[in-house]
Amino acid sequence: MPEQLWFTALLNHLFAVPVTVLLRALSIEPKYPQAPIPNSLSMELLVFGFLLALFLAVRAQLSVDNPGGLQHLFEMVDGFVNNQSNEIIGGHHNERYTPFLAALLYFILFCNLIGLVPGFESPTALAVVPLGCAICAFVYYQAQGFQHSGAKYLLHFFGPPLEGIPLIGRIPLMALMLLIETASHLARVLSLTVRLYANMFAGDMVTLVFFSLIPLVIPIAFMGLHIFVSLLQTYIFVLLTTVYLQGSVGEEH
Repeated sequence: MPEQLWFTALLNHLFAVPVTVLLRALSIEPKYPQAPIPNSLSMELLVFGFLLALFLAVRAQLSVDNPGGLQHLFEMVDGFVNNQSNEIIGGHHNERYTPFLAALLYFILFCNLIGLVPGFESPTALAVVPLGCAICAFVYYQAQGFQHSGAKYLLHFFGPPLEGIPLIGRIPLMALMLLIETASHLARVLSLTVRLYANMFAGDMVTLVFFSLIPLVIPIAFMGLHIFVSLLQTYIFVLLTTVYLQGSVGEEH
């Protein structure tokens, strides 16, 4: 049996049987039928539930005449994400991308920070969670590229127009560009995953080691460092996703 956080143990106690039945129905045999829910999934579910409750609380208190502090905070984050997408992507109506980018920001940020709470751990310190976020970003910007340009979106995988070059010379160049562009797009998933995972894993290990070896005052400084790394890695992830989005929906394509 793997080591379980108390919240993971609670979920497995309540839902181990139906989850195991569901996995087997999907032809997936769980390694631990008594505990099919891992810590990473339980932390993601906890973050999702917390964010859902937070969003509902903000929605219930929305006010044009007398906005509260929480509303101001959410509006500030929304404005930041929207302004960044406008600066990077350019054009008009970039606010359509803000809901996805903001949701990605909130989810990754809270997944990074939950490890500071005693009894919890950061799910982003496990490679599978950053990989899932990276795949979501990859699918999203590819889908937006198709929605923006239709089937013409595929043309940018073959490189820039090769005017003045005979057809017999274009074909091998286009084939080469297709291989390079495909590898480049797949490498983006790897890059997003490794960057977030490696930094959060290292941050969690450093904080854990210093808390176990040194009195309270010094580890507090490392907690501050962990918060800084969490904010920075969240920003970089969303920034790179916005850059990739620009490459898919930019007018030059």
